[in-house]
Amino acid sequence: MVFEIKGKVALITGGASGLGLSHAKELLRNGLKGVTLADVNENFGKTALDEIEKEFGKERAIFVKTDVTVREDFENAFEKTVEHFKNVDILVNNAGIFNDAIWEKEIAINLNGTIHGVILGLENFLKNHKQDSEAVILNTSSIAGVAGLDLFPIYSATKFAVSGITKSWGLPFHYNRSHVRVVCICPGSTNTPIFQDDSSLLFKEYAKILPIPIETVGLSAQKYVLYYLYYHCVVIDFQT
Repeated sequence: MVFEIKGKVALITGGASGLGLSHAKELLRNGLKGVTLADVNENFGKTALDEIEKEFGKERAIFVKTDVTVREDFENAFEKTVEHFKNVDILVNNAGIFNDAIWEKEIAINLNGTIHGVILGLENFLKNHKQDSEAVILNTSSIAGVAGLDLFPIYSATKFAVSGITKSWGLPFHYNRSHVRVVCICPGSTNTPIFQDDSSLLFKEYAKILPIPIETVGLSAQKYVLYYLYYHCVVIDFQT
């Protein structure tokens, strides 16, 4: 069964920039009714709302300041979404950082934040506030969560974990009781605010193994989002 985007409502974490904002715009271009941009960066949030209003008109998006590592913050983002749009049908667990130098925070955002989203969506908000018979949670893993990255072992571990929870929560037992489809994508490298420089490495000497300068890694997120969605990602879906 094909999930119909038109008329639906989405909540996107890390939605104020990079891939999250690209997801929001592409969903709106394909008929999405409205979207909540849940992000910690209020300045990015204001700019993102201005961009969306200019292209799609007013009342298509709201911004909710959200730290995904804090369950109450995430819950508030869902509540604001339902309050404003009356429904919520799609959760994109996109928030993440790519910084092994602060690996405790990296684990908290990339893994704990994703778990918060799945639990809140699967057990409450998507389950109880979807418009039609089915809702979707899209987790963002990475190629690093399939093959691993020698430069970023801890980041890779978080993305392996995201793939693992998707495989587990995506099994029929959970779908049959919630009618929430849990899938994930595993895109390749993109040039977004998530990536900085060699200060993101656990040890700077790791950069010596790169055959090219570390700052040249990646592509434009705006140009890359559709490319990876259709040609260059791994999709994990256990309800098909």
